[in-house]
Amino acid sequence: MPRAADAELPSGTRRVSRRDGLARSRSAGDLRAGARQPRPGRSSGGAGPGRSLAAGGGGGARGGRTSGGARGGRTPAGARGGRTLAGRAAALLALALAAGLAWVLVSLFQPFGTSPHGHVTVVIPAHSSSSEIGDLLARRGVVPSGLFFVVRATLAGERSELRPGTYHLQLGMSYSAVLAALTKPPPPIRTSDVTIAEGHTRQYVARLLREQGIRGNYLAATRSSPLLDPHAYGAPRHVPSLEGFLFPDTFNLVDPVTVKELVAAQLEDFKRRFATVDLAYARRHHLTPYDVLIIASLIEAEAASQAARPLVSSVIYNRLRDGMMLQFDSTTRYATGNFTRPLTVSELQSPSPYNTHTHFGLPPTPIDSPGLASIEAAAHPANTDYLYFFAKPCSNQTVFASSYAQFQHLLAVDYRPHCPKPR
Repeated sequence: MPRAADAELPSGTRRVSRRDGLARSRSAGDLRAGARQPRPGRSSGGAGPGRSLAAGGGGGARGGRTSGGARGGRTPAGARGGRTLAGRAAALLALALAAGLAWVLVSLFQPFGTSPHGHVTVVIPAHSSSSEIGDLLARRGVVPSGLFFVVRATLAGERSELRPGTYHLQLGMSYSAVLAALTKPPPPIRTSDVTIAEGHTRQYVARLLREQGIRGNYLAATRSSPLLDPHAYGAPRHVPSLEGFLFPDTFNLVDPVTVKELVAAQLEDFKRRFATVDLAYARRHHLTPYDVLIIASLIEAEAASQAARPLVSSVIYNRLRDGMMLQFDSTTRYATGNFTRPLTVSELQSPSPYNTHTHFGLPPTPIDSPGLASIEAAAHPANTDYLYFFAKPCSNQTVFASSYAQFQHLLAVDYRPHCPKPR
């Protein structure tokens, strides 16, 4: 038998590679670690060479790692998510701003062009501001936006170069094309003056225009228009026509004059003039702008002079306040179409809602086209207690009374069977 000492002698020489040495070293470390298992909840001790265990982590962590499996220097997932959401929001905001800026630039400079079509004559009044010109062009459909027109003119340095005059333009033009047209003197154009007097009805004006050979159907053109919405002034949703909104004035129109251009000029003139009227008093009496326009048309038909207008207005306000019928012949004439002959009994008893001899309150619509003086009187009546009036025969004077007895007395005093012939 071999000796005990001989059993421990190497039986031969064996070459060990570095890989095997590392494997053995690791196995030995594993055995040593397995010899002493750490208790749950406590930091493990006796780690092998080169290892360190983080306290309280429930498992060994390599040097530089922290508990929870996160490597040293890395941001927790919650913080990364917050920064990601903030970044996305900032990116979306930047994208929206860029899109908005691109839309504004495209709208202003119109790089893809426009589609001009049709023809429209636009009259730029003298002393018009750039914003007023822009609004006028937008209302007539020449440009899409009055505001963008002003901005484009400002950027081009041509805001002060816009000239008044009459221009032949197209619908849907580009801002640059309109600026080119409005910054040079308009070509000489033959024009005609058309005068519409105060107090005329649509039917009367239509007949005059036909007699003068002006092209177009005035009654058809004044039933409605995209240039003016009566409802915006407090009118009922559906009104039969634009009666009352067709402002009486003298209009310089391009030859050959057409009904379409005349109506457009009347409506534009009305909006501009009516906007200057203070309606505070009428509103305090629960009257709409449309009511004021109706009252103005009655004043235009009934007042014999400028001085009588606010007095006639006071009679209307006082009768409405006291719940009396207006009993104006002018409304009955409008209802029956009799503007020249004496009214008959049957006409005075007409069931028409325009007949203020048989209906209380104001007629449904204006009965003619009132001028600015009558509109101002309708908005600011005189402070009186008058309830009656009549036109003094053989004169342009109006007589007023506060009671029916006084009215009858004054009527008898001023009675004239006929007017004397002028010498």
